[in-house]
Amino acid sequence: MFDEEKPVPKGEIKLGEDLYDFSVEDLTERLSSLKDEIIRVQKAQDDKRVGLDAAAAIFGKS
Repeated sequence: MFDEEKPVPKGEIKLGEDLYDFSVEDLTERLSSLKDEIIRVQKAQDDKRVGLDAAAAIFGKS
């Protein structure tokens, strides 16, 4: 058996991956996906912050 990396499925993003072989269209799609993911993570963070703030208002901060 060879110690080859498994190919990354199309659409899956591997952080730190070499971008040399990507086309301009692939890079544009990748950038769009990353921006969408940033928005999703920011919303989750905001939702958690709202929950923490509500708990702090009820129970006080430690």
